[in-house]
Amino acid sequence: MHLAKKTSVLALVVGVLFLTGCKFQYGIGYNQGYSPEQPIPFDHSIHVGQNGIQCQYCHNQVERSNQASIPALSTCMNCHMLVRGDSPFVQKIQQAHAKGESIQWVKVHMLPEHVKFSHSAHVQKGVNCQTCHGPIETMQKVSQFSDLSMGWCVNCHRQPENKAPLNCSTCHH
Repeated sequence: MHLAKKTSVLALVVGVLFLTGCKFQYGIGYNQGYSPEQPIPFDHSIHVGQNGIQCQYCHNQVERSNQASIPALSTCMNCHMLVRGDSPFVQKIQQAHAKGESIQWVKVHMLPEHVKFSHSAHVQKGVNCQTCHGPIETMQKVSQFSDLSMGWCVNCHRQPENKAPLNCSTCHH
């Protein structure tokens, strides 16, 4: 295909996406500040900041899994069977739990598919959540704190105190 035709096709695709109101992110792994609307406005500043709930209580797979995992509604219900039952948001959680449904949270932190990242490896090495996720305990609405670019990760791995591997296969398939 000639360059002029490729450019025309690309312009057409971008134009259609724009005209149809398609929302897309500006680059997986470079979404610093991305803060999507969630089905329930979950406030980390209350749960983590004020109430002192540890990240690992809700994200209970983080120490043994690549993903931090979205908390099961049963985890929420451990407290919300008794706490704030008058809140319409808590009632939404209670109703979903009673029906055996889940809440469809919108993913905030995304990496390209060719990147393998293990939360458990980082947690086991003592990296705290705020290193990558920022001051989560102050966030009323979660946003991507770090740009999560390859350069950002490599800079952390290069710090002598981290003793982190720098070979490509550590992070790439």
